[in-house]
Amino acid sequence: MEALLQNGLTALGLPAESIPQLRRFSELLLEKNKVMNLTAITEEQDVATLHLLDSAAMLTMADFTGKKVVDVGTGAGFPGMPMRIVKEDFSLTLLDSLNKRIDFLKDCCADLGFADVVCVHARAEEFAASQREGYDYAVSRAVANLSMLSELALPLVKVGGQFLAMKSVESEEEIAAAKSAIKTLGGKISRVEDYTIPGTEVTHRVVVIDKVSPTPAKYPRAFAKIKKQPL
Repeated sequence: MEALLQNGLTALGLPAESIPQLRRFSELLLEKNKVMNLTAITEEQDVATLHLLDSAAMLTMADFTGKKVVDVGTGAGFPGMPMRIVKEDFSLTLLDSLNKRIDFLKDCCADLGFADVVCVHARAEEFAASQREGYDYAVSRAVANLSMLSELALPLVKVGGQFLAMKSVESEEEIAAAKSAIKTLGGKISRVEDYTIPGTEVTHRVVVIDKVSPTPAKYPRAFAKIKKQPL
């Protein structure tokens, strides 16, 4: 794993001093996964590439230095935790609707010495009530449709900020279908960037959405309505 991380971080132009902590996070993830379903990826090599390096690649998509970042639907901590392990010069909130996952992430932050990472158990649409347009960036690797995901994430982003959504390279139709919703929510797609995860032949995609105007107050709606009637 160490060689994979060393070569991968170098290929991404990122500092390699974080490797011991990345390995420790991997150990914590795989140990907890024995008693709680956190990931289907359990081989060390795959954890290094498909989780850690894939998440770290987000740091090459924008300058997060000194910014407030929220990871919407973080799950087992992706992409937020690897981002924070590799670079510590931004504020991070990890947001998830399942309390067991948030408890796991709190334990990880305590183990890694990340006293300033905020782990929040809440639904994104409810969290937006108190944190509306409070973040410079939202990031997400959640599997929800981009239209739905944008309604959950964009209300959290201040005007002038960005939402970065990690997607598969087969997402052209999904992206095209989401443009109207993104516009309604105050966003505009600025670019779609594909990248290959170092050490693999796997290509992933990031959709970068600029927040160009305030999100109308009626969004986000209750999740049941978002799911039943996507924008």
